[in-house]
Amino acid sequence: MKQFLCISALLISSGSYAQVTSWENSPFNYNNSQYNYNNSSYNYNNSPYNYNNSQYNYNANNGVYDNSGNRIGYETQSPTGVTNVFDNNGNRIGYSPSKRQ
Repeated sequence: MKQFLCISALLISSGSYAQVTSWENSPFNYNNSQYNYNNSSYNYNNSPYNYNNSQYNYNANNGVYDNSGNRIGYETQSPTGVTNVFDNNGNRIGYSPSKRQ
């Protein structure tokens, strides 16, 4: 099943400024930081070399697609509940903070 996701609804962590409404969704919160190993593509769970994240795995259910149906990346979830969005090359292009309270 293809999953469609609007990237603009996510907080972009690299070079963009987003309105931060609380510490829980702040990019300065280490749980959301791209420097946190759990959110890094150097972590094999998030790596594009992990077949579960590969654009060549047609059975993967974590793909992110644009409105035209083209796969633009994949998403993973860290142990802390942060949803990370990576492009097909493993560059982190966004995140959604943990929904856990």
